[in-house]
Amino acid sequence: MKRILSLLAIVALCACSRTPATTANAATPEQAGSAPPPGALLGAEPVKPVPQELPDVLARVNGEAVNKAEFDRALESLEARNGPVPAQQRDRVLRQVLDQIVSYKLLIQESRARNISTPDAEVDARMKEILAQFPSEDAFKKMLASRNLTLEQVRSDLRDDITVQKLIEGAIADKVAVTPEQVMDFYKKNPDQFQQPERVRASHILIMVPKDADTAAKTAARGKAAEILKDVKAGKDFAELARQHSQDPGSAQNGGDLGFFQQGQMVGPFNDAAFSLNPGQVSDLVETEFGFHIIKVAEKQAARTVPLDEVRPQLEQYLERVNRQQQTEAFVNGLRAKGKIDILI
Repeated sequence: MKRILSLLAIVALCACSRTPATTANAATPEQAGSAPPPGALLGAEPVKPVPQELPDVLARVNGEAVNKAEFDRALESLEARNGPVPAQQRDRVLRQVLDQIVSYKLLIQESRARNISTPDAEVDARMKEILAQFPSEDAFKKMLASRNLTLEQVRSDLRDDITVQKLIEGAIADKVAVTPEQVMDFYKKNPDQFQQPERVRASHILIMVPKDADTAAKTAARGKAAEILKDVKAGKDFAELARQHSQDPGSAQNGGDLGFFQQGQMVGPFNDAAFSLNPGQVSDLVETEFGFHIIKVAEKQAARTVPLDEVRPQLEQYLERVNRQQQTEAFVNGLRAKGKIDILI
């Protein structure tokens, strides 16, 4: 965690020149901003081997050392989140970690050069946010102890994090706005990303049958489902019956509503039944591996190209992140160009 909470969050934005861009998914361009696992987007160019035994100082950034302890903490944090680095990717991943530490040090140095500071009150507020993620203060302290960290180290890191965020925001704030032309250009150039297959919106009532249920239990579940189906066909409110009887914890309290889903998202018999119904129709009992379902289709939507106006808000958010990433990268690259960076391994 030492200096890595932000290192992998902020500097990840600065390493994008080393990984290809991601495109938007069907009508959900915001998904394109998700970070891939380490090594997923690595290129094939040769990488200088990293020694098995690392020296005490791995690099110098404008004279400031990047020491082995700092590097080890960064690598430990990375592996805690993503698992051990595969042996065949060791050199590449370790050099990327070192590269990110260098970028982060440049940001810290530039913050100092611009006299950007963070008062204690802002650090305290961020600490409260972090503590709220733990069941208790003792649990937080145990986590620190397990990583050989002190509260003072964490506060120092948070102060640096907030300060770097201020630096970046101040440097790029007026360059990240998304124009209508940018939105239209992306929409027109990526038609495949806005194709939506046929969808239905359905609700269901589920009477579960355990996988190891015997014949008697299965018969009893079918009988219960059949009685509920009689009530449905008699005109009783489907949503209320779902709230009373459905054993699907994810939808029962919403009246059985499953929202929209497309072909293939549900198990076979359920999928086939739902797509065979017209809006307003109710199925007979449908048996799946989960039990017995009663399905009601509320709405059907044919395959279509999602209109721009419908996806504009998500697309604007995605493109703003793209702009922010590109401007952050350009800013960090500028610091690297004017800085003195000596890699010693």
